[in-house]
Amino acid sequence: MTQLSEVHLFTDGGCSGNPGPGGWAFLLRHPVTGKQLEKSGGERETTNNRMELTAVIEGLAALKKSARVELFTDSVYVGKGMSEWMPKWKANGWRRKEGKRLVPVKNEELWQQLDTLLQQHEVRYTRVAGHSGHPENERVDELAVAAYQKYL
Repeated sequence: MTQLSEVHLFTDGGCSGNPGPGGWAFLLRHPVTGKQLEKSGGERETTNNRMELTAVIEGLAALKKSARVELFTDSVYVGKGMSEWMPKWKANGWRRKEGKRLVPVKNEELWQQLDTLLQQHEVRYTRVAGHSGHPENERVDELAVAAYQKYL
């Protein structure tokens, strides 16, 4: 069995207004070699949650082979979605309970993309407090803000 390489993925997404112009960013780091990759992008009209999800999807999609990934994000939505909510949503045909009925999951296509990527990698979620001076979180926040500013 081959040993999976370990990588750190730092992500952030945000909007100016919610919905509004949004940006996402990731920083991927191989802790052994120190090699890094940063990428960001934006959309004219989106939501914070869509941008948070997009950052994780883009970061995982940038990996060329399966890896053990430690995901650092300040998004409770992404973290809880991955670790707690997604298995129930999948079991219910990508629906969630609202009162006594099942309704479609918001951002379903993004959650499905993330689900596909999670099958390829071993992902561990670590919550980072936003705007707390965490250097990599500050960096991806800066990149995400710069990405949506072109739409303002």
